[in-house]
Amino acid sequence: MSARIVRIIAPALLIIHLFIHLFKINAGIWSELYLYNLIGLCAIVIVAFAPRITDPLSKPTLVIALALWLVGSLISSFASFYLIGAQMHQFSNIAYLLFYPFALFALPRLINPVRKFSVIEIFDSSIVGLGLSTLGATLILKPVLPHFGGEIWEAFFAISFPLADLLLISLTFAVVIAQGFSARNLLVLLGVVAFTITDFIFLWQHINGNYSFGSVLDDGWLIALLLIAEGCWRNNKDDGSRHNVDPIYIVLAVFLSATLLALIAIRPGYFPSFVLLPAITTLILAFIRMTIALKQARNIGHERILARTDELTGLPNRRRLISEIENFIDKTGSLLLLDLDGFKPVNDMYGHEAGDRVLQQVSMRFSRALPHGALLARLGGDEFGVLFEGSYETAMDLALALRATLSYPFNIDDQHITIGVSIGVAQNNGGQDLLRRADDAMYRAKREGLGVCRL
Repeated sequence: MSARIVRIIAPALLIIHLFIHLFKINAGIWSELYLYNLIGLCAIVIVAFAPRITDPLSKPTLVIALALWLVGSLISSFASFYLIGAQMHQFSNIAYLLFYPFALFALPRLINPVRKFSVIEIFDSSIVGLGLSTLGATLILKPVLPHFGGEIWEAFFAISFPLADLLLISLTFAVVIAQGFSARNLLVLLGVVAFTITDFIFLWQHINGNYSFGSVLDDGWLIALLLIAEGCWRNNKDDGSRHNVDPIYIVLAVFLSATLLALIAIRPGYFPSFVLLPAITTLILAFIRMTIALKQARNIGHERILARTDELTGLPNRRRLISEIENFIDKTGSLLLLDLDGFKPVNDMYGHEAGDRVLQQVSMRFSRALPHGALLARLGGDEFGVLFEGSYETAMDLALALRATLSYPFNIDDQHITIGVSIGVAQNNGGQDLLRRADDAMYRAKREGLGVCRL
């Protein structure tokens, strides 16, 4: 029997089982033992033969998780029809409980088998998950505890199951909102939500003595398992985009945890003590996350500065100048391009180290000659650029002043080195050819020995 047929049979069997419960048809061992657990087995088969799971570990781990749940269900079903020892009931609970660690490992990998989360995304998801766990532990577990004061094993399982449910739904929800929604993610999330809701309704009915074996509530677990199993057959496209956790979730998680800690301080003993652990952990993770984010922002800012800075002189580079020219279109001003004369023989005679020192001193002389607000950039080699906001006449005066800064020699290792500069000046007319006109003027000044040329 192919898995595709099982995908059709399993929902049909579930509908039959629901029909039996809803219409109060006399159910017996064939319905609550054989049919019920057959549907759980179908869920395992559907997952085991799902063709679109690319992660090598998520499929076998999820199969083990569902198999453990099925073992617990079989033992529990047998206990309802046959007399078995109390020890077997504990085996059933242990099998149910072992479902969670395997599911906690498998479901996040099933949701996102490829993409690697950044450190910030991991912290964001953890903060949201712990915040949800804190809320659930506070609102749901507190009224449950008084009902299990005497039975230690009953109390242990009564607390362990909802805590494990809260952790499972929090982790799944956090990974989904970090990854983004897809057909698979939505079905898996709905399955986990249905599983958790069914567990909590069962716990509530159990502590109030209202639960009865073979009720429609039992189908909630089957619906959850089939939703998760069906999700394994759906596409989970990862387009490489980043779906960051909405900051509002992080703010709410931190606010909730801080508020609970304040209430615990004001009214000691009102809330269960185990709420302290997820609440404090949430705040610690939020603090670490903020520290990492600030460090990354600082590093990004530093990298952006380096990307637009000339390493030798510390001046802005060509990229920065071109970026500023794009914002210069509507301003009154000029672009000056400067090309050193006689610099190549300096490298040939004294070496590149001496040439670099000359360039550094040239940049300092140019900087001192410029008025505040003018942008001096090294464009590469022995070429510089100046973006000046002001009148055209002042730009020409500035070009002459820059040329004059090189009228006396540089002293490099007791060697007197003399160089000159050719400057092209182009007035900004609002066109897109400012850089080209300045370049043409500079080459004309160099070619004709004009010193300064304007276009």
